[in-house]
Amino acid sequence: MGKHTIDAKELARLYVDERLTAEEVARRIGCSETTVRRRLRSQALDVRSRGPRREPDPVGWTRERAYAVGLLATDGNLSKDGRHLTVTSADSDLLGVLRAWLGLQANVRQVGTRGRRYRVQWSDRRLYEWAESIGLSPAKSRTLGALTIPDEYFADFARGCIDGDGSIVVYMDRYHSTKHARYVYERLYVTLVSASRPLVDWFRASLLGFVGVRGSISERMSRSGRPYWVLRYARRESSRLLPWIYYDPSVPCLGRKRVRSEPFLRLMGTS
Repeated sequence: MGKHTIDAKELARLYVDERLTAEEVARRIGCSETTVRRRLRSQALDVRSRGPRREPDPVGWTRERAYAVGLLATDGNLSKDGRHLTVTSADSDLLGVLRAWLGLQANVRQVGTRGRRYRVQWSDRRLYEWAESIGLSPAKSRTLGALTIPDEYFADFARGCIDGDGSIVVYMDRYHSTKHARYVYERLYVTLVSASRPLVDWFRASLLGFVGVRGSISERMSRSGRPYWVLRYARRESSRLLPWIYYDPSVPCLGRKRVRSEPFLRLMGTS
């Protein structure tokens, strides 16, 4: 039986919803396991490894999932089909971090014709429904607001947001050094960028409550003429924020950004 004869919805129902193995699906449909696996990949369904079938753990909060929620809230998307989750980024390393910490088998693929963008997409109906239950939704880029994040996981969520659509910038400001050699300053900024003002307002208010940092919000315009907002924390507040989000050396994160934070983590005794 050729792969074109396998109905995509039936395949998703058996493999994703009923959690049958590829071998069990093949027997049910009447084709080879290889054909099933090929069809799964063509539908961007996450192909599980061979071996005894195990029931998945109930979806709940972990620091890995909280970090992933931060990425989904900034760089991610829930498909309208009710089962696919996607994160798209210009940073392929970031998607590699996501794959590793969530144990995803879906590949990172280059997408788009302009610039270099990468995407990882996987199918997980339970995780999708859980993500919806905490406030994520399809087509949320300009309307996303407050999410239901437990206090004990907010630092992991915040780190995911900053890794997803934020930055940690450290540089030496020598603008006035011609006036005096002492006028050289080390600058530090932590920023979050979003097209959703409600998300930025909620994120800022949450960090004020958790860390006591206020930051500042500025409105910018994209090349297409649409507004977006930048939440920025300067050196003093960033020096308090960074040890909070990098509370342990083993937390999920984009290593490149953590390295930039190292001098400030050492000052606070948290590295």
